[in-house]
Amino acid sequence: MAINNMSSGRQHQNIVVQVVKDFENIEVSLSKLKNLVRAICSRFGLLEVTVSIAIVDDAQIRKINKQFLNRNCTSDCLSFDLSDSPAPIERSGAAGLGAPKSSRLGGAIGAGLPGIFELVVNGERAVKEANLRGHSGEAELALYVTHGLLHNVGFDDSTKEKAKKMHNAEDEILQRLGYGAVYNKGVKSTVNRKSQIANLKSR
Repeated sequence: MAINNMSSGRQHQNIVVQVVKDFENIEVSLSKLKNLVRAICSRFGLLEVTVSIAIVDDAQIRKINKQFLNRNCTSDCLSFDLSDSPAPIERSGAAGLGAPKSSRLGGAIGAGLPGIFELVVNGERAVKEANLRGHSGEAELALYVTHGLLHNVGFDDSTKEKAKKMHNAEDEILQRLGYGAVYNKGVKSTVNRKSQIANLKSR
């Protein structure tokens, strides 16, 4: 089923999306961003999940990266799975987008219990990248959110082949949701697009 056909309120009623905008120098429709998150969650069978998104600047994401991942560098996206038990389970791949058969959607989510994801996305970098690549900062930020969520549903970009599959899925999702192709568009970035992901078991 196509993502853009998954917009019923019934499917989305247990998908809670919270957005905090701590970086003001980017124009973004929060309602459109929330719809993107709900569509991705619905597409991959996450019908009871809370996704919190913080839009921050370079300095803030560097601080969080250092605090939680012990990496003293900036990033486009940090993605945290705070669900009760993120042990992997086997699940069938999602049609059309190549979701991995083995994913981190185990434990609480695999048992039908609520999932909790936190994304920290770099609004400052999104503006810079968008200017280089010829699209809006909003579209670039949507890419970061999509990338983080795909990590949470089991996508992996640790090899060239896996990264290509993931980035193609990102662009397919973004095109269906009205952002257009983002990752595979425009000039090559001057910064490394690779994000970090952490699985922190909730206490």
